Amino acid sequence: MDQFVNDLPAETTLLIRLGLALILGLLVGIQRGWRDREQTAGQRVAGVRTHALVGLLGGVCAVLVPYTGKPLLPIAFATLAAIATLASGLRAYRVDDYSITGLIGLLLTFLVGALAVLGSPTVAAAVAVVTTIVLDNKKEAHDLLRKLEERELDAALKLLLISVVVLPLLPNQGYGPGGMVNPYEIWWMVVLIASISFLGYFAVKVGGTRRGLLFTSVFAGLSSSTALTLHFARLARRTPALSPLLAAGILLACGTMFPRILVYCLLLNRELLPALAAPILAMAALLYGSALVITLRHRDDISVGQPALKQNPLELKSALFFGLLLLAILSLGALLRDWLGDAGVYLLAATSGITDVDAITLSLTRLSRQGLSTSTAVTAIVLAAVVNNLVKTGMALFIGGGRLGRSILLPMGAALGTGLALAWLL
Repeated sequence: MDQFVNDLPAETTLLIRLGLALILGLLVGIQRGWRDREQTAGQRVAGVRTHALVGLLGGVCAVLVPYTGKPLLPIAFATLAAIATLASGLRAYRVDDYSITGLIGLLLTFLVGALAVLGSPTVAAAVAVVTTIVLDNKKEAHDLLRKLEERELDAALKLLLISVVVLPLLPNQGYGPGGMVNPYEIWWMVVLIASISFLGYFAVKVGGTRRGLLFTSVFAGLSSSTALTLHFARLARRTPALSPLLAAGILLACGTMFPRILVYCLLLNRELLPALAAPILAMAALLYGSALVITLRHRDDISVGQPALKQNPLELKSALFFGLLLLAILSLGALLRDWLGDAGVYLLAATSGITDVDAITLSLTRLSRQGLSTSTAVTAIVLAAVVNNLVKTGMALFIGGGRLGRSILLPMGAALGTGLALAWLL
């Protein structure tokens, strides 16, 4: 839009920019006017017309800057702020409303008008739209705050700390033998895992039991499919009649691991995707398909409660531990590759997959950028995923009982066997 406007004759460009300033002010004003539509005339500090004119005022002041000097804009803004603050203060005293949101929206409207003329019309339009959306979602924002728990807010702030504050400070260069240890890349992978777990936590919370077993299981798999498997296995032990539905939930959660692996590769090393996609997608499809068949066959069974969420969506101690685990696997992987060749990498993958598949996946993806062959990396990643899901199958069998275990064993075995075969052949 900026290029189209700038290519027009000067006077036409100026008129379009002033018209945009007026329209953007009108946009904000419509929201404010609709909010206060029940009030009688004169009770509002600023409605539709005022916001439209304030947007146009910002645009006109911007046009006059070359003739009057740069101080015009700050003087006009300060004057508007003083008048609007006085009017808002008088209104607050009369109606007992001390919110300054409307005042801030009015001042932003002036700045948007000036930006539409002096700067980028696209940016000005974006700012106006975002301002309008924020002003229009007062109830939703307050409802969100009422629902938000303290531990969830702490988790969000910690996620911002490790991503926005810590990550940029780390050196982006390799240390140690062969430059294997890169603090920035290792911590970036920590942030990636923490973010996926964080999103998975809130997906489960927002969906809850109203979305049913399918929704809960898929998104719980983003947070911890192991935790969901353990929870459902215990439920099956207490209520054997629910075993088929619980088995479907476990298969869905375990299947969610595979799209996650593709996301890691997409972000870290896209060259692995052509070779990795076939076995990973085949395993995911077989697990999802089996879960869907079981669910349709038992859809009239009673619903299953939502899995217990983690005590905290994000723990800094867990993030630090994961970073150390990544460092250890990267270092050990390089050593085993030098000592034992591909067999050493496979041994490390199988061992790591017993407890966690994310760390070994991220480590192998990075090692594939530093000399590890694509075929070895793909086979090792699939092997780690197979071992990890076999461990969960064992949990379901020994904790949940024979009925749950049998419902999982056949589809899990078929999916994992297919994945290993494709990884080996391709």
